[in-house]
Amino acid sequence: MGHSRVTVVLWMSRFLSFFFLIPLASAVTHEIPAQWTLVQNGTTGVAAMQLSVVSPTLAIIFDKVEHNPLQIGNHSAWAALYNLETNVVTPLNLTSNSFCAGGTFLSNGTLLNVGGNGVVSPEDEDQNGFQGLRIFEPCTDPAGAGCTVFDDPITVRLVKPRWYPSAIRIWDGSAMVIGGTAAGGFLNTAGSNEPSYEFFPPKNNSIPIVSPFLQDTLGANLFPLTFALPDGTVFIAANNQSMIYNIANNTETRFPPFPNNVRVTYPMTGTGVLLPLTPPNYTPEILICGGSNASDQVLPSTLSSQTPASSQCVRMVLDEAGIAGGWIVEQLPVPRIMPDSIILPTGQIMFVNGGATGVAGYGNVPDQIGQSNADNPVFTPVIYDPSAPAGSRFNSTGLPASTIARLYHSTASFTPMGNVMISGSNPNLDVQTRKYATEYRVEWFNPPFFDLIRPNLSGLPKNILFGQNVNVTVSIPAGLDLSTLQVALMDLGFATHATHSTSRLVYLSTVLSGNTLQITGPPNAGIYPPGPGYIYLVVGGVWGAGTQIIVGTGGAPPVSS
Repeated sequence: MGHSRVTVVLWMSRFLSFFFLIPLASAVTHEIPAQWTLVQNGTTGVAAMQLSVVSPTLAIIFDKVEHNPLQIGNHSAWAALYNLETNVVTPLNLTSNSFCAGGTFLSNGTLLNVGGNGVVSPEDEDQNGFQGLRIFEPCTDPAGAGCTVFDDPITVRLVKPRWYPSAIRIWDGSAMVIGGTAAGGFLNTAGSNEPSYEFFPPKNNSIPIVSPFLQDTLGANLFPLTFALPDGTVFIAANNQSMIYNIANNTETRFPPFPNNVRVTYPMTGTGVLLPLTPPNYTPEILICGGSNASDQVLPSTLSSQTPASSQCVRMVLDEAGIAGGWIVEQLPVPRIMPDSIILPTGQIMFVNGGATGVAGYGNVPDQIGQSNADNPVFTPVIYDPSAPAGSRFNSTGLPASTIARLYHSTASFTPMGNVMISGSNPNLDVQTRKYATEYRVEWFNPPFFDLIRPNLSGLPKNILFGQNVNVTVSIPAGLDLSTLQVALMDLGFATHATHSTSRLVYLSTVLSGNTLQITGPPNAGIYPPGPGYIYLVVGGVWGAGTQIIVGTGGAPPVSS
């Protein structure tokens, strides 16, 4: 990657050990530099409101209908494929408006993009997207040739209109679509709230299931933070509340409110992550950071772009003892509204993007910056180590700082290459060049060892079944501590509005014998819902490139009679 390179010293204890890398065909040694790098390279052509990696070489981007520079047919595109290797952008033709849609993968690797907004620009030929159900099937061409999105809201659509919904893949490989609104676009109201769940393929005779929790969490309950749990239940957070939903029994088990009345979903947007699931018990633990304790029961005219965001993080182990102990509070080094949380193969979490003041959205508060409801962009990432002692888990010393504001409608994703892609920011009704402008530039955070020879595995099959043992060949640079070897199975997720609900890291059981590594698939579909993922070999805190895999048979999810 090419244009500008910022090199700084990165504090990170697991990378500061003195390693030597010995290429297989050479006796030359390479010391791992103690630094991350930040590179700006590439532009997206459409504003990157929604971002998801769909193959080893491609990411898909969805935007709203607006006057993007990338064209398709006789109008501006609002979706595109981004080539992770060449930075080439290919427009995709959509029919409906994908403004503030959600997304998730199915068990067969198909990506769903769900919900959206109404007709905005008849000259762009968009259709009503409130019930949008856009389908992107697995794309095998590395450059995306021939890859398309099926988008026909007349024949295939959601049951309910949903703007700002969340979506996850559950234990049977189907999609669960959660919440949203039928109107509005800022604080949700009882008149427009869609407090229900529905599934695709449909369940329950296509009748949405009403959620009292989503009724009770008005008005900041859009884009709920949602995670599928190992026992088949679903964790959901909205506003300053959270609960576990049992799909089989249709019951909601609520937890105490978040401390200090911090709200964590749109427009008081924080971010959440399911911390890595580790054998033998795979006990789930939730971390939620950022947001705001501004009131959601007031008129937008009483809010401000200068209201401090929250620095609060809350963490809970979802077992009997952890739930009894309640939410444990930690503090980000800098308050953040709209941060993105990226799981790294080491189990650490990188927080990027967002602002230090204001709330999400645009055009609502009286002291907008341009049209932005937020101000004071946070330019420096911070890394959280969940295994470090309390009080010393956050650190951003030496991490490179960006100069690009990433506020509302920013996105980020881990990639198969093993780095972090940063894109988007568009707190505007349409494309703008004023502060804060519509942002098309792409940035890449590369780990210290990115350009060196890294741990590698080969011979992985296209599918791995639950509990299946497979043997692969590994190449591990000399000097790395083999006792630290881990295999990380990662769902890279679907990112929008600081939600990464489908992102997931499961450590797989392994046995190393020489250069042969036996890997055991996840025990069941609760630990890792069947579907696509990437496997990374991690040794001594150094990870290689990811290898694409389907967990399970790769079949489509069940269809109800």
